[in-house]
Amino acid sequence: PKHAAISLIGEPTLYPYLKELIQEFHARGMTTFVVTNGTNPAVLRGIRPYQLYISLNAPDEATYKEVSPAHYWPLIKESFEELRRLKVEARTRTAIRITCIEGLNMKNPEGYAELLQIANPDFIEVKAYMHIGYSRKRLNRAAMPTHARVREFATELVDRLAATSRYTIVDESEISRVVLISSTN
Repeated sequence: PKHAAISLIGEPTLYPYLKELIQEFHARGMTTFVVTNGTNPAVLRGIRPYQLYISLNAPDEATYKEVSPAHYWPLIKESFEELRRLKVEARTRTAIRITCIEGLNMKNPEGYAELLQIANPDFIEVKAYMHIGYSRKRLNRAAMPTHARVREFATELVDRLAATSRYTIVDESEISRVVLISSTN
């Protein structure tokens, strides 16, 4: 293996030896890819992954509390500042993933744009919520937007970011309902 993805089952920043794990992978000539929900910025200050991916599920605190009944909004905003710092200081590739949920968080593109400007990620992945697994207990199938809706929302984000940043849609997959936006800075 040449690459290690540290993600998916649980929040990786809760692992007490994450920094050492990343260092060990790098010592073996491997790249690391950390996916986080952004609720633990203190850990982000101490790690140096090859790529850092933060999931963003809301454009503002009120929507965040609808999507996730938790009180981590200030920490998420702090993590976006850490993402920006890591991009510059550690040359970490950075990405923000927005999971679009129809009728819940596909609103306020200006709010998303403000957060994205803080983070200044290399990539923004705008993807549809998929009605699979455990999520079916919380959301119904109607919460899964079409690819056309995801692309429309991604286009709105690019338009909102145009005033202060340079981003463009570079790829998409209709079957996966995902649109990739890349920084052109």
